[in-house]
Amino acid sequence: MRVGLQMVFQNYMKRVPDSQVFQEEAENAVLADELGFDELWPVEHHFADYAFCPDNMQFLSYVAPQTKQIQLGTGAVILPWNDPYRVVEKMIMLDIMCNGRALFGMGRGLSKDEYGPMGIPMDEARERFDEAAEIILRGLETGKLSADGKFWKRAATDVRPAPTKSFKGRALSVAMSPDSALQAAKLGVGVMMFTQKPVEALLPDLDRYRDAFKEHHGHASPPPRFADFVFCSEDADEAEEKGFENIAAYYSQVMQHYDLMGEHFAKMKGYESYGQAAEMLKDIGLEDQVRSYVDQQAYGTPDQIIAKLEHRRKVLGPFSLNCCFRFSNLEKKDVQSSMRLFAEKVLPVVREWEADTASAA
Repeated sequence: MRVGLQMVFQNYMKRVPDSQVFQEEAENAVLADELGFDELWPVEHHFADYAFCPDNMQFLSYVAPQTKQIQLGTGAVILPWNDPYRVVEKMIMLDIMCNGRALFGMGRGLSKDEYGPMGIPMDEARERFDEAAEIILRGLETGKLSADGKFWKRAATDVRPAPTKSFKGRALSVAMSPDSALQAAKLGVGVMMFTQKPVEALLPDLDRYRDAFKEHHGHASPPPRFADFVFCSEDADEAEEKGFENIAAYYSQVMQHYDLMGEHFAKMKGYESYGQAAEMLKDIGLEDQVRSYVDQQAYGTPDQIIAKLEHRRKVLGPFSLNCCFRFSNLEKKDVQSSMRLFAEKVLPVVREWEADTASAA
């Protein structure tokens, strides 16, 4: 199992200056490298306290020279908001500057409050993502750019700087809906998912992705990647209190930022599955939603976290994990203490699972 650091750049209730958010996330990135985490995954978000990192490639270029081994992934570049030619240039430049440690993650975005100021209709998101993804993946692989689609019509050109190594096996797509997972399978990339529901409920969509990937490419898909909100403490009472309180607060921000129970999804092209989910959320009720969401996250004592991850592995098979330690109202000392304990007590155990899987293969 590969374990990364997920960074959301949240300024919960505006509790600190925005600049401090970036300072703390940069410190955590360097600490993650020192502690032996495998990857960094900063988000792209705009205009809100919920999360803000307008350019994750720029952030990664800042921490690259401060780190040694850790891989640097975009978690994710939101394709409808970015020029695909510029994405290819910036990713190749990042990869060169960090000596081949770059990973490319992409997504299509979900918030109308981010799409609105961008001046891009959400109804176009699916088509824009699909068109841009093909341009970008082809450009990263070949060093040549061309576009003759509905949204981008550009002259063919070579990329400078030219790529130095393949991005195959280093590209992923956020797949929070069934159609996004199937598109990832078609593109031949891995899937990234924020853990939101019981693992048993994840299995049908994951199996459809695996089947579609094999049908398109003739071999098995890479292990899925899950992002969890993590608080790790040796004190079970502290883990429960701080973990539940802060993960629940984060979930409330998710519901507000994305308006997940809003009626707009049902009328929006490409987001029909979110419209169906909105109706289900209304039926469940907010209190039960919060409890269910928190229960799925990898928080608790080291033993409790290991047990939860082991159950996930038994149900879904091998997977990779992104741990978000800095969120909601957690102070820097709590965040870094949680990171250190996780690295000391949880990382060695899950690394053994990876070794066992490789041995069996």
